[in-house]
Formats: sequence, C-alpha cells, structure tokens
Amino acid sequence: MDAPVPVAPLAGGVLVEACCDSVYTALAAQDAGVGRIELCGPGDGGTTPSLGLIARCRDLITIPLHIMIRPQTRDFRYCDDDLDVMANDIVTARTLGVDGIVLGPLQQDDTVHAQQLTQLAALARPMKVVFHRAFDRTPDPFAALHALMHAGVDMVLTSGQAPTALDGAATLNALRQRAGDRLTILAGGNVRGATVRELVQRTDLRQVHARATDPTIVRDVVRALQLT
Repeated sequence: MDAPVPVAPLAGGVLVEACCDSVYTALAAQDAGVGRIELCGPGDGGTTPSLGLIARCRDLITIPLHIMIRPQTRDFRYCDDDLDVMANDIVTARTLGVDGIVLGPLQQDDTVHAQQLTQLAALARPMKVVFHRAFDRTPDPFAALHALMHAGVDMVLTSGQAPTALDGAATLNALRQRAGDRLTILAGGNVRGATVRELVQRTDLRQVHARATDPTIVRDVVRALQLT
C-alpha cells in the first residue's frame, strides 16, 4: 500500500514554506503550522543536507519536504564533478521519499543553464523541482522565467530581484501573471510577520518562504496570515 501524500496546511489561504537547517528547526516550523519544509545543509545560502538529516526529517515531518541540491557555496556554476554529486544526491532524495528538490544552475553570464537544469529535473521526477534564489542573479527575470517553464520547473523562489520580497512586489506580481498556471512563484526574501500580509495583498501570491533558523520568524508569519 502506498504511503499517504503529505497534506500542506494553509495559513489564511497562503502556504508558508520554512527554510530549515536541523531536525529541531524543522519540527518547530511544522508545529508552527507551515505547509512545507525546505531543508538545507550549512553554508552561505545553504547546501545539500546530510543523508542522516534528510532521513530523520523524513521520518518525523508529515508535511511536504523539499531539500536543497547544492554541492558547494562558491557559485551556481557547476562542473561535471558537481553535476555527478548533484545527480547522486537527487537519486538518494527520491529513494528517501523526499517530495521535492531545490536547485539553480547558472551559466557564466548568470543566465539559467537550461541544459543542466533540464537533465537534473528529468532525473528528479516524480519529485517537484524548485529553482532557488539564483534566479535573482539572472540579468532578465522574464527570460529566466521562460527558461524555467520550458524546462518543466514547478516553482521558483524569488524576491523579484529586490533586496526583500516586499521591495520586489511589483516584479513578483508581473512574474505571477506571466507564469499563469504553468509555474508557481514562491516569494522569499526577508519575509516577516510584520510585512507578509502587505506582500500577499500586493502580489496576489499564495506561497511565501521564510527562514526558520529562528523559529519565531516562521511562527509570526503564520500567525499574521491567519488573521487575514
């Protein structure tokens, strides 16, 4: 008998994804009422979490679990050795029952590396494929969005190429309209309880991303949305 598909709770009609780096922060975020966990390992911007961390979180987390696939923090340009590591990590994640992967290969000019992305996305199926905030480094967000849709990416995490998601609200709204139902825009970038309602109102987005290294941040975001 197949395992039940995790159900993602909503806060005020909005799914809150929590970026977590440990079992403790993942459980705290789940208890706070988030709808999905993005699990990352250490390093600036996050790396692929360890096998043990993934397995333990998969055992304990009942909501959808996505994991970062990033072999190094140097940049988002990946050589053949990097790609081999990423491919093996993707296969491991699928074996462990992970629901989605988060990655972001770029070319030397910071445009989306469509060939690498397409290959890794195909390997990941049936898991969801999310493009992370490397998107905010691309020179043209709408060209990047087109490349992601062409590669079959399910979701992109972005601040609208601004310092914060609220600052990028106009671009986020435009990206949402351009993507339609082909790809989900996940708003991330200093999302806080004090600003998340305005962010949702200005963008009409239904998914937001908050860092959970401090569990009170995620708790405040969920509580603010429950008031809408």
